[in-house]
Amino acid sequence: MSTSMYIALLVMVALTRRENDVLRLIVQGLSNREIAVELTIRESTARDHVSAVMFKLDARNRTHCAVRALRSNLVD
Repeated sequence: MSTSMYIALLVMVALTRRENDVLRLIVQGLSNREIAVELTIRESTARDHVSAVMFKLDARNRTHCAVRALRSNLVD
């Protein structure tokens, strides 16, 4: 198993189902407000989920988060 596949597997296990949903929406380019509407949650909750995902992916910003997710095949 390659290193990137191993890291992807670890992150997938570490992300909650909701964080996986949020990650998919981050990759689609949605803002916190748009994520909140899509998931029918408060914007502050969406922001918390985005922060948790970025922390777990060790991403500097949303773009870095999306790139890591795509390179690791965490999202389709």
